[in-house]
Formats: sequence, structure tokens, C-alpha cells
Amino acid sequence: MLPKWGTLDSIDLKILEILKKDGRKPFVEIGKALGLSEGAVRRRVKLMQEKGIIKKFTVEINKDFVVNAISFIFFEKSGHTRDIPQKIAEIESVDTVYELTGRIDAVALISAKNISELNKCIDEIRRIEGVSATETAVILRRIK
Repeated sequence: MLPKWGTLDSIDLKILEILKKDGRKPFVEIGKALGLSEGAVRRRVKLMQEKGIIKKFTVEINKDFVVNAISFIFFEKSGHTRDIPQKIAEIESVDTVYELTGRIDAVALISAKNISELNKCIDEIRRIEGVSATETAVILRRIK
């Protein structure tokens, strides 16, 4: 069940902004920045987790240590495409999959250990039944 965003107040939104920048930021520091106690921050974060607003805390790897790519994926127009995005998401080097409107059916953000792993990932995507083509671009640098 998706939460209603209207149930978040301005403090919740500020907590989310801080955690988006640093998911390991101590609740004490967040509290000091917002004029709250550590316990108040902890309760708000716990409630946002229970509501499904915060799904998980994760580690972001410095992208300079991996090969990053965006793969644009085209589906066959057979109508059997519902499961394709989930199958793509299950491939090891795939970070995120987005279904799209328009000419491109989906895009996969890929982080591979090296070019060989990237090629392996793209080959796996192409072998999924219902995928008609891919077009992949290696990311040279991140601006923002």
C-alpha cells in the first residue's frame, strides 16, 4: 500500500532530504540540525519505515570504481511483455529498471565490475524472451 505523501509534515521532508544525502547520518546530528531530540528523529524515521516511505538504507558505491551504463531496451510487440522488466531487474549487475512510455520500452541502469561483466549483463538482457533489441551507452562521468 502506497503512503499518502500529504501525511508527511515539513520536518519529515527535511529528515528525508538529510537521509537521501547521507543514509548513515546519526539521528543525534539530524536532531541538532532540526531542533529535535534524537528520540523524536528515531520515532519519525521508524514511522516512515512502517508506512513504506523509507524502503531501505543502502550503500552507494563510488561509481569511479565500476563501469556504469544505461541500456535502452525494446520489447517485441507480442503482448507478452509484463514480466520482462522484473526479469531484467534480477540480473546481477542491473541496479535499476524503469518502464517507459514512448519508443523505448524500458531502461536499465547497470553497474558492472568491468567491460566484460557489462557485456555479459547486456547479453543476458538480450536473451530474455520478448526483448527485441538493446542500445547501451557507457557513462563517462557523472555531473550531478
